[in-house]
Amino acid sequence: MCRPYRAQTKGKVESGVKYVKRNFLPGRVFRSLEDFNTQLAAWQVEIADLRIHGTTHEPPIERFAREANALTPLAGRAGFLAAMPRARVVADDWLVSIDTNRYSVPWRLIGATVEVFQVGGHWQIRHRGAVVAEHAVLPGRHELSVKAEHGPGAVARNTRLRYAGNTKLAGLEPAAGERLALVEQRDLAIYEQILEAA
Repeated sequence: MCRPYRAQTKGKVESGVKYVKRNFLPGRVFRSLEDFNTQLAAWQVEIADLRIHGTTHEPPIERFAREANALTPLAGRAGFLAAMPRARVVADDWLVSIDTNRYSVPWRLIGATVEVFQVGGHWQIRHRGAVVAEHAVLPGRHELSVKAEHGPGAVARNTRLRYAGNTKLAGLEPAAGERLALVEQRDLAIYEQILEAA
């Protein structure tokens, strides 16, 4: 097995990208994405699938015909990217970054490595095999989802320090006529209680 994003460790797989760049793209002009896709589909059928492959020494379309019955259908199962855990280190603000968005986890995990899995339309965040947080996948980019129970003052602190002015704070919209408090005041003795409980 090769580590993700290390092209130099899996040259035979990555050389397929070189083949497309060197044999399909040169000299072509594309009017639109649809035109690109149409030309690519025609090139695959007429050229790429019929050539003698350098490794297998046979046309890819013939190889595929023999192997097609052995392939496992994905119907109803998570694809590779969804099933693959993503390791993340919890930042000082109780947040982990996933696809440019940030999601809160319990504050006690600051500095710990957690694993993130996509389960349907949710991110499931686990630490040492246990689920520690779940969030709906945010639809945009550079958005924030914070759950108040993840830390003392997490909502206020993260809003104030990192996302001042961001109106896309998932689940933090104040009720009509109400303002989102940016500073939480509390007796300092609470921090001693938190340390004793940890």
